Parts: sequence; structure tokens; C-alpha cells
Amino acid sequence: MIEISAPGKLFISGEYAVVEPGHPAVIVAVDQFVTVTLDEAEGNGSIQSEQYRSIPVRWTRKENELVLDTRDNPFHYILAAIRLTEKFAQEENMKLSFYHLKVTSELDNANGRKYGLGSSGAVTVATVKVLNQFYHLNLDNKQIFKLSALAHLSVQGNGSCGDIAASCYGGWIAFSTFERKWVQQQLESVSLRELLTKDWPSLMIEPLPVPENLRLLIGWTGSPASTSDLVDQVHQSKGDKELSYHSFLDKSKECVKKMIQGFKRHDLTAIQSALRENRQLLQQLTSLTGVIIETPALKRLCDLAETFGGAAKSSGAGGGDCGIVLFKQNSGILPLINAWETQGITPLPLHVYFYGGEEYEKSKR
Repeated sequence: MIEISAPGKLFISGEYAVVEPGHPAVIVAVDQFVTVTLDEAEGNGSIQSEQYRSIPVRWTRKENELVLDTRDNPFHYILAAIRLTEKFAQEENMKLSFYHLKVTSELDNANGRKYGLGSSGAVTVATVKVLNQFYHLNLDNKQIFKLSALAHLSVQGNGSCGDIAASCYGGWIAFSTFERKWVQQQLESVSLRELLTKDWPSLMIEPLPVPENLRLLIGWTGSPASTSDLVDQVHQSKGDKELSYHSFLDKSKECVKKMIQGFKRHDLTAIQSALRENRQLLQQLTSLTGVIIETPALKRLCDLAETFGGAAKSSGAGGGDCGIVLFKQNSGILPLINAWETQGITPLPLHVYFYGGEEYEKSKR
């Protein structure tokens, strides 16, 4: 039996802009996991997951035809990860085998409702990692990211793959996505082995040092949101407002750069200032596109946090899910938790997750 876990993630800054190559984000891995267990089998294999039984498959219509939207269904990410990893294994002249995969997830609550911690990314990474070990492929961390990103994009299509990076590397990372068209062209013309060893244009994954006095607090509004759907809405809504959208992208890039420099200088005041600026930029994006990123519940979460001395904003695509707060030390945290609970906001007992031992040391190189 092989068992591999991959952590969930939270976006700290750079949301929406990060889907454009070269536009950075800061992301953190958290200590809740998707775990994939593999048992070798004969004759046939299986995929089992108790957590994902109740997840609905959404659908829409195009030209009166029913079209399934599989982007929120984790089984499609698992199947994509299997398909690409086994394609790589065949290139390496490995004989394919049968196996039973069992998936367990801590990234949803007891009722299966999403917390917005990147379950699709984590399950993709965990599946690639478990097959990497099963087939003795000896993929390094960067190659696991690239293979997972290819699998994830084959299902979702419009993401940045920042959640993939956080699940691969752990800790706090600065990330910018790659040139998708270049990768797609390469995928059609070179082997997977060659593609995984090439430098991907614009891709950046950089582990960040963390100020000792930084404290991260996460609140959940109880309202799940679909990242892929919200990203679709923003891109469909920008329409004839391209100049304003590009202004948003430029401002987001500068804001996140300030935050990254704050981490490197261990300057928590600068980090908090950049977080507040990013919140304002997302509010401007709502004005530009009409897409509600900071819901009334997220606004209450953030405004209360500011009252108790924290810097706060929505995390990820917004529209529900989580808000994040950065504090200096622990002052203000307990009073804020009490205030949140009176407003129906659930504090999540999450901590930053760093890979231990050799694997984490590799990610720092």
C-alpha cells in the first residue's frame, strides 16, 4: 500500500490577475489534506471516495444541447492525473498495472460543503505523487507540478494552477503562471519527458521566508463558491472594458510585488498594507465586471478583522468561502473569533503547512 497526502491552499493576494502569465500571487499551503491510498490489484482497478458522493455535476446548455460542467467534480481531476502520469510511465517503458485508489479529504466539512481550500488541486497532486511512487518514475517536485498542472488544466481550462504549486511545495510561495499557449503547442509536438524538463515561459514558484510575528487567521462564511465559474464570469464581463481590466492587472502586479518584498524583508507592516490594497483592487474589479467577489458575509468578516487590528480580505475567487486575516503576534485574535461567531462566521483551525525533511529542502532550492 502507498499513501500520499497533499495540502490544501489559500490565496493571500493576486487573485484573478494570477490567471494571466507573469502576474504574481502569494499563496499558502494549509494543514488540511487530500489523501490518496493505492493498493495494487489484478484484473481491474477502482476509485473510491466517500467525501465526493454528494457533489452535484452542474450543467448548462449550448445551442440547445446539454453540456456537463465537470470542473468541480474531483473524479475528473483524478482521471486526468492518472491518464497523464501513465502516459509518462509508458514513455519510460513502464508496464502499466491495476490498482485501487481510495481518496479521503479534510478540505470539506462533514456535510461535504467546500471550504475553498483547493480540493481539486490537492487531489490532482496527490494522485500524481502516488503514481510517481507506484511506477518508480523519480519525478522531482517541479516535474510533479508540471504534470499535475497539465492534468488540472485539461479539466478546468481557466485556472492559474497556483493551488497545484501550493500543494506541491507547501509553506508560503510567490507564484506566477506559465504561457498556456506555449505549453499546449509543446504538448502536441514533444514527449511528456521533454516537456517536463523544459523551462516553461513566465512560470515562477518561489518559497518565501516568513516574518516570525506573522499570524494567519481564516474565517469561513458557510457559503461555498465555484472558482472556475467566477473566473469565467470575470472574463466574460470585462468585454469592452479592456483598458480598465489591464489597469487592474498592472496594479495587482505592483501590489503583489510589494507584498513579496515585505516577506523577503520580514516587514509585516508592508505585507499588511499590500493585503489591504489588494482588497481595494478586488472591489474595483467588482465595479468593473459586476461580479460579486466580496459578499456581504465576507465584508463583515473583513471589517470585523480590521476593527481588532488585523489586515483582511477575501481569499481566492471570493463569492463566498473564506476570508483571511494577517495579524502581528496573537493580539486581537481571540476577540475577533468571538465577534465572528456572533455573526455566523466559522473560524477554521488551520495552520500553515511546510513539508518536512528532504522533500521540503528540495523545494527551497
